Amino acid sequence: MQAVERSFDRSLGHHIRAAGFAAGVLLASAAMPALADETCMSPFMPKITGQEDYVYVWTLGVEGMGDGSDKLVTVDVRPGSETYGKVIANASVGGRNEAHHGGFTDDRRYFWTSGLDTSKIFIFDIHTDPASPRLERTIDDFVEATGGVVGPHGAYALPGRMLMSGLSNAEDEGGRTALVEYTNDGKFLAAHWMPTAEEPRGAEIEAVADGYGYDQRVLPRKNVMLTSSFTGKSNYMMDFGAMLQDEEAMKRFGQTVVLWDFHARQPRKVFHVPGAPLEIRWAWGPKHNYAFTTTALTSKIWLIYEDTDGEWKAKAVADIGNPSDIPLPVDISLSADDTTLFVDTFMDGKVRVFDVSDPHAPKQIHEQQIGRQVNMVSQSWDGERVYFTTSLLANWDKKGADNDQFIKGYDWDGRQLHHRFTIDFNAENLGRPHIMRFGAASLYTN
Repeated sequence: MQAVERSFDRSLGHHIRAAGFAAGVLLASAAMPALADETCMSPFMPKITGQEDYVYVWTLGVEGMGDGSDKLVTVDVRPGSETYGKVIANASVGGRNEAHHGGFTDDRRYFWTSGLDTSKIFIFDIHTDPASPRLERTIDDFVEATGGVVGPHGAYALPGRMLMSGLSNAEDEGGRTALVEYTNDGKFLAAHWMPTAEEPRGAEIEAVADGYGYDQRVLPRKNVMLTSSFTGKSNYMMDFGAMLQDEEAMKRFGQTVVLWDFHARQPRKVFHVPGAPLEIRWAWGPKHNYAFTTTALTSKIWLIYEDTDGEWKAKAVADIGNPSDIPLPVDISLSADDTTLFVDTFMDGKVRVFDVSDPHAPKQIHEQQIGRQVNMVSQSWDGERVYFTTSLLANWDKKGADNDQFIKGYDWDGRQLHHRFTIDFNAENLGRPHIMRFGAASLYTN
């Protein structure tokens, strides 16, 4: 552990320099509306300049469908291309692992993806041939190396490092878990366990500290990181209908957001955010010290913000649809100008768009049916294109005719979504499409 801490101390200057670089990127982007990256990426990554060329889709394998394996699917989204809106490549990992989330390294040369069931991490080479990524290596000792963390989830780029959130643990497969830190070349560095009531790790606890994890996001200029909370393996691998009928299982969902000292990896405050807060999105404005999250079970938008006295607080600021219907908000995307929040709700298959120019009082401005179920949403930096995928978890997706599995691309004019293309992953024998990331060949040729 001391070696890890010494390594971290040596890299602290690099973190600070990178934070300055990230701030420069953000300021530059405000003056360059041609930037077309996704809005919700790590600030430590370079931006894509111009139109994205590809959308990479991390896809769950389905037994009897194609090769039955999880795979990274590449979709061509180059305007005017003969293969626009079509699959042009896929790279299989040779098994089913409950493919879920992933993210690029800080140089965008590699794409880390994870499997919630097997706890494997798959690292794809993006830069050699951006149109056809290939599997570079697999990390298969995640549980052992981390001291019992299970279910690697989001992969978040730090300078020279990847920060993975866990969802569970090997002891009881519940929600107690940790953040896990690797070097970019896959060397394990440290596990930072989430604070609990029994082990608060110095954090101020607002009401409860459950130790659960899900997403992690950093605001470098304020030296703060937020983590959210979901549920453990005993729940996320259970049939959705059976889980809803299991009273004990329904008690095993996260109800916290944790504010961390980013450089020290030290939890500072545990907010009570009941109802499984999932994705976290920091505002981009240089004076916008706030982030949004949404709660899956209570269907609310929450704001985590710094008040005028420098105190960080959390409060619910809007309902998403009718919370009593449990529409199940699952993913969000905040526009680069911090004015528009896209919210996907899985159960009704809709996207709702909110005006969040006043973050304390969001107002819904648009609602549209995307499919019979919908999960992830990715928005271009220039705000002109939005993409949607469908799969939540293999055992939670709808069944029969309601089991939509697609990626859809739309144009957004500020008021309405205009459909551009649909790829039916069932018809293409590809599986269940989950998370998306944008790629651009120009990143590796200039």
